[in-house]
Amino acid sequence: MSNEMKRTLSLSDSISIVAGSMIGCGIFLVSADISRQVNSAILLLVVWIVAGFVSFCGAIAYGELAANIPDEGGQYMYLKKIYNDKVAFLFGWTLFLVIQAGTIAAISVAFAKFTGLLIPAINSHHMLFQLGVIHFSTQQFFAVLTIFILTYINSRGIEYGMITQNLFTVTKLLSIVAIIVCGLVFGLNWDVIHSNFALSTFSFHFSDIAKVSTATVGALFASISWNNITFIAGEIKEPEKNVKKALAYGVGMVVALYVLVNIIYVISTPIGAIQTASEDIVAAVSMNAIFGEIGKKIIAVIIMISAFGCANGMVMAGARVYYKMAKDRLFFRSLAVINRKTKVPVNSLWFQFAWITALIAWGNYTQLLDFVIFASLIFYIITMVGIFVYRKKFPESSKALRINSFFAISFIAISTYIVGCLAFYKPMYTLPGFLITLAGVPVYFLWNKAREKATLERLNGTNSPLVSNPIEAEANSLTNSHN
Repeated sequence: MSNEMKRTLSLSDSISIVAGSMIGCGIFLVSADISRQVNSAILLLVVWIVAGFVSFCGAIAYGELAANIPDEGGQYMYLKKIYNDKVAFLFGWTLFLVIQAGTIAAISVAFAKFTGLLIPAINSHHMLFQLGVIHFSTQQFFAVLTIFILTYINSRGIEYGMITQNLFTVTKLLSIVAIIVCGLVFGLNWDVIHSNFALSTFSFHFSDIAKVSTATVGALFASISWNNITFIAGEIKEPEKNVKKALAYGVGMVVALYVLVNIIYVISTPIGAIQTASEDIVAAVSMNAIFGEIGKKIIAVIIMISAFGCANGMVMAGARVYYKMAKDRLFFRSLAVINRKTKVPVNSLWFQFAWITALIAWGNYTQLLDFVIFASLIFYIITMVGIFVYRKKFPESSKALRINSFFAISFIAISTYIVGCLAFYKPMYTLPGFLITLAGVPVYFLWNKAREKATLERLNGTNSPLVSNPIEAEANSLTNSHN
């Protein structure tokens, strides 16, 4: 049997992964913090429009790389082919250490937190055990259990992961549409609109541009995980066509819904109430204003559905990057195994689960998420600049699809300005993010040294009558190790 992944995912599946990975808890929570930073309903909407524009430009521009480099591993492979193994490894290292695993950990704890609103026994104060500074609550246990279930589902095969993904993506899209419709039909409040948008209370200064830029970070990270679809390109039918379409359709749809949801917030809820929303759950405040106490419980269920579906998409996609890194001998070799029956990288899935569990148990993963914001944006910019490097480096190959440069240039310009504002106004985001990424440099050299040694040993073994092809020997060793 083949030791390769199967291309089984359709365009609709791909759109589901894009939308499902993007829509987590952020749209229901981050508007509170954004509104506190910009102190204006108008600027709150501007922030979401800017974030949506940046995300859409990035997604459209990535379509060019997806069409020209339709390999498994997605963004990791883009960086490898355009630049070199070191840049690709540093991206994969940061992705594993914090971006992917840390985000999944945060989402799973959010899922447990909102489950606790319905099942009070699940909370951060109910300890299962405590030994000095080490403690493990029912909330942490439920978060770990959630990721365990999702990892198990995805380890059974890509079709099981996609059934889960499609079910939860459709459910949360319908839920968000329902919030928008209910807000327009029942939540429209002209007094609130006049108060939030009174021009006499609004004045714009040059400093507000920087304020909007730093506030945009929260909105971006509520939507910027659209790149997850590129990680799983090795299992998508006709990836050179379907990945770019999924990026355009999926991101466009989610961006539109995000802006509409925030319009509902500001036409139904005073800006002061948005800023002071309990637990920052702005959606609960708006729904409470429309439906009363039952509105809060409805939002809790919707957030749970969104969190579960988002975590599933990220669990599914992230493991493919570590698998590809291991296949390139830049990560633990055992992660390069594909299960002969399910055709998925089961070792990579469970290794990812182990690290997520460690982050949840540690409890300070949210700090890591803050630290990596800067580094993550840097990798997006580097990848986007890579579009122009690729065109010059592979002039004939790049003709497969060439997107209007406006999208890439817009993404680079706006993101670079945001990075600059973060470095100047929020330096606590920048240095730790750099350190996390740079910590991968010595690790890369260690892995690369081991890879070179292994390659030399394989080449020396080509003279053996039992091994005629080192590549074939490597493939056989992987298959045998699994058996």
